[in-house]
Amino acid sequence: MKSILKIALAFVAVIAFAGIALAQESNSTATMRRGSRKTDSRDANPEVTTRMQQRMTTPKASDADLSWMRVIYRQLDLTKPANAPLYFPEPPLNGEENLFRTIMRLLSEGKLTVYQYLDGREIFTDKYVLAPKDVFERFHIEYTQAKGSTEKRPRYTIEETEVPADEVLSYYIIERYEFDNRTNRLRTVIEAICPVLHRTDEWGMEPLKYPMFWVKFDDLRPYMSTQNIFVTDDNNLPSCTYDDYFLLGLYDGDIIKTRNLRNQSMMQMYPDTESLKHARDSIQASLDNFERKLWVPSLDELQAAKEAREKAAAGVVETAETDSAAVEQPKVSARRSSATKRGVKKEKATKVKAKKAKASKPKSTTSSATRSVRNRKR
Repeated sequence: MKSILKIALAFVAVIAFAGIALAQESNSTATMRRGSRKTDSRDANPEVTTRMQQRMTTPKASDADLSWMRVIYRQLDLTKPANAPLYFPEPPLNGEENLFRTIMRLLSEGKLTVYQYLDGREIFTDKYVLAPKDVFERFHIEYTQAKGSTEKRPRYTIEETEVPADEVLSYYIIERYEFDNRTNRLRTVIEAICPVLHRTDEWGMEPLKYPMFWVKFDDLRPYMSTQNIFVTDDNNLPSCTYDDYFLLGLYDGDIIKTRNLRNQSMMQMYPDTESLKHARDSIQASLDNFERKLWVPSLDELQAAKEAREKAAAGVVETAETDSAAVEQPKVSARRSSATKRGVKKEKATKVKAKKAKASKPKSTTSSATRSVRNRKR
């Protein structure tokens, strides 16, 4: 009986030990998988959930809630220092890639929808959706069919050397300035972005610009929010994302068009260089000052503005006096010798006359206070 009990206890102990070992192995495997997935900084292809897509989508205000709106087209020149984060790193480095490579990767994987560039009349409907294959063939980008590609969901593979990232030297973006009556504030919404190829022709002349396609900014935001970039040489840590870069307005863009009835660009409306610059500055100033002009200034703001005007006026008067003195100075110095002699003689003559007049001044008889004092002294 005792031997049977010992055998049973030993069997139970073996089973318990085996269960503990299996549990430890499964926990270590799960921990390793979670750790590798969490610490892998080179994961440049994060999965975007439906919840993330909804959170990144900017809710569109209805026309009833808006009292004013203006649509602005800008060109982002990547040779400007402020726009350099969109171009670098040109070849992928440590899992980081520039914006155009991100767009092309998502397009080849079937995760991004692009729309045809219609030269100023953007229509983001299914009728104008471009297939990835058409984009690659139109701009001479070599591609191959990827594994798992189907007719309904085609996928492609593009070699890194075939992506013309070095030729995309500018972007077009569509900004929408809206004043919302519900929140009583002016907000800027980026509607779409378009990469522009700069390619030289067969004669090697000045590069020509080829707008490729439009991408809805909300479709691109979930992927841009997962890629960190650094925007200054003073801090070598990636301090923000592509999404932060656009939402904070860190880019430097020139106004190339405003939505108008005739669908004309700024170059068509203002062919002269000076008039074009003046028109751009005027539009930018009106956008910057629109919200400020909506409200009545406070007393402190009025007082500060008054002091600034008085200070500016005082500075103008002081400058004018200084300039007039500088102009009159040569005339005075030219006659200094003779004028000084005449002034000294005249001053001496005046002092002598004043002394004589004081000595010969008669006693006053009109003041009663003086007469009484003299009587007391006597």
